[in-house]
Amino acid sequence: MKYLARTDTGEPLLGDDDGFVPLGSVHPELDSIREALSPATHGKLRDIATATAKPVPAEHISFGLPLASFGKLWGIGLNYEEHAGDLDEERPEEPASFMKPNSVLTGAGGPIRLPPREQSDRVTAEAELAVVIGRTCNGVSEAEADDVIAGFLPVIDMTAEDVLQRNPRFLTRAKSYDTFLVVGDVISVPEEGFDLTELTVTTEVNGEVAAKNVVDNMLFPPQKIVSFHSKVMSLSPGDLFSTGTPGAEPIEPGDEVRATVESIGSVNSLVKR
Repeated sequence: MKYLARTDTGEPLLGDDDGFVPLGSVHPELDSIREALSPATHGKLRDIATATAKPVPAEHISFGLPLASFGKLWGIGLNYEEHAGDLDEERPEEPASFMKPNSVLTGAGGPIRLPPREQSDRVTAEAELAVVIGRTCNGVSEAEADDVIAGFLPVIDMTAEDVLQRNPRFLTRAKSYDTFLVVGDVISVPEEGFDLTELTVTTEVNGEVAAKNVVDNMLFPPQKIVSFHSKVMSLSPGDLFSTGTPGAEPIEPGDEVRATVESIGSVNSLVKR
C-alpha cells in the first residue's frame, strides 16, 4: 500500500508503512497530489526507498487535507440494508445519492461544529469508506471502474436527522452544514487486485463501537457507484464518493467520533457547537 498526502503547509507527500517523504524526492516530475491521482501513474510510483529524502513517521507529520481542493462530493444513502432498516426505509433499487457543497469539508481532528439547536437538535455521525476519482471519465462500466479510482480514505459524514425527518426534500440542507464531512489525512493507493469486500467499516463515538459492517454487505459496491454516476455526469480527478455507512450515532458537544476502514485508515474528530 502506498499513500498520498499533504502537510499542513501544502507540501505533497508519498508514503508507505515506513513513513513519508516529499513527493518530489521520488518523482521530481510530479508537482502535486492531484497529478499523482491517475491510476496510470500508480504503476510508476516508485518505492520511497529510492527517495533522496529520509522517510518521516506519520506521527511526526502535521497533515493537511490530502488535496488542495476536492471536486464534486457525492454521498450514498442507505447503502447497507441493515442501516436502511434502522431508518425504517425500504431497500433502494438504485444508489440513493446526493451531493454536498465543498464548504462541508474539514480535516482530521475537525472539529465537527453542530448547528444551533434552533436549527437542529439531533445530528448523527457516520463512518464511511470514500472513493477518490483519479482521471476524467464518463460512461464507465463496472469492470472499468478500478481504472478510474485513485484510491480510498475514511470519512465521517454527518446528518441533521431532525431536519431530514421533517421532510425528505430537506436532505441537501440536512447534509450541508459546515464541517459535516471530515476526511482522512491520506489517500490509500492499494496494489492492483486489492480486495475491498471483506474490509470492516466502523463508527465509534467516545471509544464505543456504534455500528460496523463489511464492504461486501453494501447494496451497491464502490465500482457500481462509480459506474452508475459516470453515466449521469462526467467525473473528474478529485471527485469523492462517500459510499454509505453501516450505522449512525447521535453526537453532542464534547464527544469524539472516529471512522475506521480496515486496512485503509481511520480519522477522528472532536464535536463542538
